[in-house]
Amino acid sequence: MDATAGAVWGRAEQQDFRSRVRGTLLGVAVGDAFGAPVDRLDLDDVRRAHGAEGLTDPAPAYGRRGAVTHLTQLTLFSVDGLIRAQVRRDTGAWHPPTDLHRAYRRWAATQRDWGPDLRRKEDGWLAREEWLYARRDATRALLLGLGDETMGTPQAPKNPGERGAEAAARSAPFGLLVGWEPQLVAQLAVECAAQTHGHPDGYLAAGAYAVIVHGLARGDSLDAAVQRALALLAARPGHEPVAEALQHALGAVRQGLPTAERVSELIGEGTAEGLVGAAVYCALVGEDVRHGLRLAVNHGGPSAAAGALAGGLLGALHGETALPPAWLAELEGRPTILELADDFAMEMTQGPALHGPAGSSPGWLARYPRA
Repeated sequence: MDATAGAVWGRAEQQDFRSRVRGTLLGVAVGDAFGAPVDRLDLDDVRRAHGAEGLTDPAPAYGRRGAVTHLTQLTLFSVDGLIRAQVRRDTGAWHPPTDLHRAYRRWAATQRDWGPDLRRKEDGWLAREEWLYARRDATRALLLGLGDETMGTPQAPKNPGERGAEAAARSAPFGLLVGWEPQLVAQLAVECAAQTHGHPDGYLAAGAYAVIVHGLARGDSLDAAVQRALALLAARPGHEPVAEALQHALGAVRQGLPTAERVSELIGEGTAEGLVGAAVYCALVGEDVRHGLRLAVNHGGPSAAAGALAGGLLGALHGETALPPAWLAELEGRPTILELADDFAMEMTQGPALHGPAGSSPGWLARYPRA
């Protein structure tokens, strides 16, 4: 499970990887923020408010344009947990799901506390970012799943009936572990999803989504990445609804011009597998990132989750420079997202130079403590 063993990172490879990491994390956030103002609004209401085409440009949510929801907050803590897992590995401890659970518990503290507690040295830098302490409609499943020290696992999951897309929507960072084998990426995403979403539709959709992002981050086409996810899913009990949703999304591509009604049909009841399928569809048929995201948020379901999922795919596929610059200019937390993305890329490509047998960077260990 080593993200760096044997990998030879030339300059061009490092720059491409960093662009895809930035694209993925910014894409999640941009899609999330774009969908937030119309989240779960009836499609007719969206069209009445924004015109026949629905929402075509960012609109205010939470008092400003570009505001993100809990989905982006949690995605950032996924990245933090993955970096911390790599750093802690030097100590001989290597259990990434535990490091991710600790990271998600740090996010849960942001939903309870008024602001950062600077006395908690083990928090690292991300948990000291004040803007992350905004409460942005986190679901009951998330707050319950992360409400105590007990970590859910696939064998003993938290919220065993929970089929929502929140776990999938925080799983793009697992796909950025480009040095890992796809089955290990899927396993880690599944294990971490079960910490809050215990129904197979919830955690297997997260695993499938992570594997699709992984293929894109490695340079595969979206269709090839989906086929890889389908092949990996086939061995897992209860995989049929997720596999069917992905197959349905691929089939819908050949059914004429994309419409809001077709996206709504793919989303279905708004559970994880339907939203991941709809995100794949929007990324496949979108003429560009802006068009793909417009398709992803104009329906009648969970628009923030659909936007975040589609944004992660489009960002991984095309890199940061394909994202709409005017939307990025207003994006809440953009400096933090870029800083975290660059730290992740640096850890994955140059981790041994930051902490290893030859010595460690005190600054890096202050940002990502081993505790």
